[in-house]
Amino acid sequence: MNGENLRPEAHAELFDGVNVIRTWLDNNAPEQTDSERVMMRVLKISEELGEVSEAVHGATGANPRKGESHTWADVEKELADVAVTALVALATVSPDARKSFDARLQTLVMRLTPPEVR
Repeated sequence: MNGENLRPEAHAELFDGVNVIRTWLDNNAPEQTDSERVMMRVLKISEELGEVSEAVHGATGANPRKGESHTWADVEKELADVAVTALVALATVSPDARKSFDARLQTLVMRLTPPEVR
């Protein structure tokens, strides 16, 4: 897959969902300044990442005190939570999160595409 095969329109539905979550948070979170809102949403990514770490430890039984307390399905769910949380944070700081995401994804894919394929 090279960068030209990416279709930004494919992310429309994803960002529709992200914007539903962002709007709900905007309407239901405690009163915050814009900078507090951004800070809380970025910090939430760290919280979700901690949950991924806990799930990996649980899926592998790495903590002998807790044993196998999670499954790999739990890890998948937590990874999805990290991705959604990051996209909500992006939508909070960017006036066009989809465009920002698509541009960055394009750049990262192009880095992996040999020049002769571009």
